[in-house]
Parts: sequence; structure tokens; C-alpha cells
Amino acid sequence: MSAPQPGALMAAEIAEQPAALARLLEDSEQVREAAGRIRRAAPRFLLAAARGTSDHAALYAKYLAEIRLGLPAGLASPSSMTVYGSRPNLAEVLFLAVSQSGGSPDLVDSTAAARECGALTVAVTNAPDSALAAAAEIHVDIRAGTERAVAATKTYTAELLALYLLLSGERPPAGALPDAAERTLAFTAPEQVAARYAGVDRLVVTGRGYSYPSAREAALKLMETSYLSAQAFSGADLLHGPLAMIDADVPVIAITSPGRGGAAMMPVVERLRDNGAAVLQVGPADGLPLSTDGIAEELLPILEILPLQRLALRLALDRGRDPDRPRGLSKVTRTW
Repeated sequence: MSAPQPGALMAAEIAEQPAALARLLEDSEQVREAAGRIRRAAPRFLLAAARGTSDHAALYAKYLAEIRLGLPAGLASPSSMTVYGSRPNLAEVLFLAVSQSGGSPDLVDSTAAARECGALTVAVTNAPDSALAAAAEIHVDIRAGTERAVAATKTYTAELLALYLLLSGERPPAGALPDAAERTLAFTAPEQVAARYAGVDRLVVTGRGYSYPSAREAALKLMETSYLSAQAFSGADLLHGPLAMIDADVPVIAITSPGRGGAAMMPVVERLRDNGAAVLQVGPADGLPLSTDGIAEELLPILEILPLQRLALRLALDRGRDPDRPRGLSKVTRTW
């Protein structure tokens, strides 16, 4: 059997996302049960642990916890428990570990330590038989199916949906989100605009609120597939210093989806353009359009990343890279 063409795996897995989302929504009883256990436990704080792409999903969970649950939330430093051996008092804390593979030793060990320290531990993975799933008191299977490309795509959006179901206590209308994802993937803009970045070495991605994790994930996808120096900032942080590096030679991708986060980004976009930056917006019809009718703002990150995944794929191919097999990377990264 001949080897697949460069990018074929990533392209196929991007296209599988509407079906993966529908599958999770159709069989979400395990998530509802987990959400019920969390509500009954009434945690006073959420502490999320993750690495890489899953770290951006964990950041999304932080926004959900703070906005929808009114629950203080933070991102854990697993090394504090694994490298330094700390054992903090985690009574009444929800410790949420997010990992596609469930195989990174630092997440497994920090989750086990958090459980010993009194936390309610929940693992969200694509691997129900993984060490992380076994280490946590509660496991949520995102049901994304096997992901073969090194660059994560469908596991990321499935993580976002699982976290929404877990923390919001709500379920989107049947079919609405998968249909919106299908329509968003039908737009051809990502392939059309990729040529703008063919010779670019530096790029900035920015967003606010729920869209900030999308900005970080997009920057990671561009770095790992096209080997660009892509940096991600919240729209607010971008104005506090990093704005000085923005000029006509540093293009910016700004996520301006409908909602409060997108509205908060508009003054930032104006400042960027005043500085001479070429700004590509995610959301508007003349940028990277999304199909958002009837979709709550909290769910828009699932749609926002889709054209950015496709942009990363097309740009990598245009630059002679194979996004399925980025240099120096593997599907499971083991850190301690």
C-alpha cells in the first residue's frame, strides 16, 4: 500500500469533525453523569491541567467555569507536584485533567497526587483505557475516534464540546452544532487566503474571552505544521507592549466572532490597522467566515478553529511541508 499524500490524514480528520461532534452529542450520557457528580460535589475552585493543544481546551474550560459557573478557576503547573513534590490542600477543588492520549506521565502523576490531596479528579481524554483515565475518579471519553495525524484537530473540538457539556449543564439543540460545523467547513476562504502567508516568517493571532483559546490553538497549528514563528495574545495583552512589534511585515489574524468577545476585539483591530498591520478577521464574510446562526457564543470556539485548521493545512502544503508528520514531534508527547 502506498503512503498517503502529505496532509491527507490531517485533511480527512478536519472533515470528520461534524460527525465526531454529532457522535458525542448523541451519546453524552456519560458526560451528563459526570456533570451531575460535579454539581453534587459543589467544588469551590477549578484547577485544570493539560499540555499542548489540550492546554488550550483547558483554558476554554477556565472561561466556562468563571463565566457560567461563577467558579474561580486556574491552570495547574503539574511540575509543582511531579518535579517539586508539593502536596497542596485540594479539598473542595475540582482537578480537571485534559489529554487526548491520556499518556503523559506528568498529567497522570499530578492527577493521582491531586486525588490524594482531596480533589475531585476528572480526566477528559480520547483514550478510556489510558493511565490518566485510570488515575482520575471520573473519566469522560470524548469519542473522537482514532486520530492519526500528529497535528490534533478533531480531538481538540471534541474536547471543547465535552468540556461545554461537562461544565455548562446544557446540551445544544440536536444537530445544530454539527450542521454549523459542516457549513463552516464548506467555505473556501482558508485555501484562498493561504497565499498571503506563503513568504511570512512571523505572525500574530489574537482574540478575547472564549476566543482566546482559539487564538492560541491556531498559533500552535501554524507553528507545528508550517514552522512559522506564530505568537498568540489576548486582545487586551496585545495592547500592553507586544503592539510595538506590529507593523506591515507582521500580519495578524484576529478572531472577531459574534458576541461580547468579538465586540471587545474591534477597538484592537482598529489599533492594529492604524499601525499598518494586515489584519485577517475570523468571523466576517470578507475574512474567514463562520456559520454561527443559532449557536451560543460559548460554543463558537468549536467553529472558529475550523477555518484556521484548514489555513494551517494549506499553508504547510504550499510551503512544502507534510503537516501529518511535523519534524521532531510524535502523537504522544511524554513529559515529567
